[in-house]
Amino acid sequence: MNRLTPECIRDKFHSVRGLSDRLITPLSAEDACVQSMPDASPAKWHLAHVTWFFETFVLESLEPNFQPFHPSYRKMFNSYYNAVGAQHPRPERGMLTRPTLPEVIEYRHNVDDRIQKIIDRANQNVLATIELGCHHEQQHQELLLMDIKHLLSLNPLYPPYLGCQTRIAQPAVERRWVACPGGLLTVGHDDTSFRFDNETPPHKVWIEPFSLDSRPISNGEYLDFVSDGGYQTPTMWLADGWATIQEKRWRSPLYWREIEGEWFEFTLGGLESLDLNAPVCHLSHYEADAFCNWAGARLPTEFEWETIATDEPVVGNFLGSGHLHPRRHGSANGRELLQIYGDVWEWTRSAYLPYRGFTAASGAIGEYNGKFMSNQVVLKGGSCTTPKGHVRATYRNFFYPHHRWQFSGIRLAREPSALT
Repeated sequence: MNRLTPECIRDKFHSVRGLSDRLITPLSAEDACVQSMPDASPAKWHLAHVTWFFETFVLESLEPNFQPFHPSYRKMFNSYYNAVGAQHPRPERGMLTRPTLPEVIEYRHNVDDRIQKIIDRANQNVLATIELGCHHEQQHQELLLMDIKHLLSLNPLYPPYLGCQTRIAQPAVERRWVACPGGLLTVGHDDTSFRFDNETPPHKVWIEPFSLDSRPISNGEYLDFVSDGGYQTPTMWLADGWATIQEKRWRSPLYWREIEGEWFEFTLGGLESLDLNAPVCHLSHYEADAFCNWAGARLPTEFEWETIATDEPVVGNFLGSGHLHPRRHGSANGRELLQIYGDVWEWTRSAYLPYRGFTAASGAIGEYNGKFMSNQVVLKGGSCTTPKGHVRATYRNFFYPHHRWQFSGIRLAREPSALT
């Protein structure tokens, strides 16, 4: 790891914590308390949990005569760290009407002040833990927006979270295939900059030649799949996927609404007409895989995606752009790959598993990633609600295949022989 300085960690901490405070500003106290489904968490809980992380993993071990801000918070805002102790049941986080939102904000300010006081005398291990806490909070910033979107989508008023920038009227760029020769290539994080443990160790993989689509699949292209009976054709679907869409009665992406024959999409800016040229999002892995079968293609592996994206600059439509929704890309500007970063997380066909030689960190922090390496699928690239600077080619996001409230979309892959 790179040598950390108190100055850079203080700046990072101040920036990340300030962004979380701004994200909560558009919400009422009622908005911040409600839990719309067991997989989601109230916005207030997100604010408290990321603060709990700093209190538990930094202050508790470093402060002389440590005293918790409130002894009950240790259980209430523990997510899944069994080595720390018991947790409040996840599906019941919406029952925590107390502490109030102002009390949670007071908790944040208290811990912020205490962290600031110890940064100058912190050693490299402590600074690294604070840095991890900042990246952890960035993950929860995206989760907070995902969860708020799901909550507001259930309201018949379709209220906006925030007014977003006006869409630019322009056609989507024509898709084309970008070839990769493959070979024996290195994957995984081998730099000295920050990375999560699940991105290591770097190792060699053999990749056969393949081609990757130049841009994500659009709403219009996915609507063709819907109109062609994609959700009524069992041969397109994995067995678990077909069972899921029958049970849940899915017939379109999560936030699409058909009203009097016209398609709309709920966004963080409210209900809008479906932009046919913008990337489709809020798809499960099952839906992404079925579309690939319909299109005569497949999803890329995480290593195919990583090797072809490694040389691309990490620029795109991230949190902070003012859009909070995937945007259509109107110009190639000489680039082969478009929107490889930002806009939508791209499903891969790779199971979320440990790399050979992976070792989880010691202690409770070792529960951060390793314990989830089963039955989930890797996504790459970041989305329009991912904080800028948070992702890289080696970053491994992961969700269960039925999940679709995250900003997840599709980029096709093919074997070269399929192009002839």
